[in-house]
Amino acid sequence: MIGNVDDPTEIKRYRDVVRKAGIHGDYVIIGVEHQSTFDKNMIFRILNYDATTYINQVESKKEVHPVGSFVFYTGDKKWNTPLELNDYFDIPEELKAYINDWKFIFVDVKEIDTSKIKDEQTRYFIEAIQETYKGNFEGLHRRIKMNRDNFIYAAIITGSLDLIRDLPEGDEIDMCEGMERMAEGFRNEGRKEGEKREKKTVLSLLKVKLGNVSNQLEQAIQNSSIEKLNTLTLSIFDITNEDDVLKIIN
Repeated sequence: MIGNVDDPTEIKRYRDVVRKAGIHGDYVIIGVEHQSTFDKNMIFRILNYDATTYINQVESKKEVHPVGSFVFYTGDKKWNTPLELNDYFDIPEELKAYINDWKFIFVDVKEIDTSKIKDEQTRYFIEAIQETYKGNFEGLHRRIKMNRDNFIYAAIITGSLDLIRDLPEGDEIDMCEGMERMAEGFRNEGRKEGEKREKKTVLSLLKVKLGNVSNQLEQAIQNSSIEKLNTLTLSIFDITNEDDVLKIIN
């Protein structure tokens, strides 16, 4: 029998963001996922999210609204996994017309045209990520003020933790000063003192993300290499529990 499973797996995953948007009186449900790493099964996750959203609407016996799914990718490498269900398989041309497809809207933050972003702080945030990945610190040496929280998020996304150590007080950060911090952080990378600070910062981020960190996990972080910690930092938004962390650093 095809698909005969004694103990079916119960899927307990939730979208990062769900919003209901109205356009000219018509409503659509928008689901957004943030990805900092590759996931070859991303299309199946989106298919599950979308199907579950439709089923929940039907079972609630209310009006059913269309669902749109977006994946915002903030990794430093080029995305190389399928954006459509049929691209996942090697389907004979004769059968393609009989196989239902599914897809999601993919947005690579590195390729966003920031000139089209009206909100100033959002534009600075995206530009900070883009220029950091390019190593183009000079490109951000402008006398602009960036929201402090956005500055921290950009540093976390790009793995530039030196940016957020000993930040000055205030709601805004001078980008000239911030980029100097980043450049200095890259120049100092690998020093013993820097490793200690990085491990401390990673632990702080995990406590914010998970709420608590066990002694076992804390010890594992202390024993991890800088390379593993950098990988962990880039994946921080995808982590949901301590097992996710251990899989990355072990």
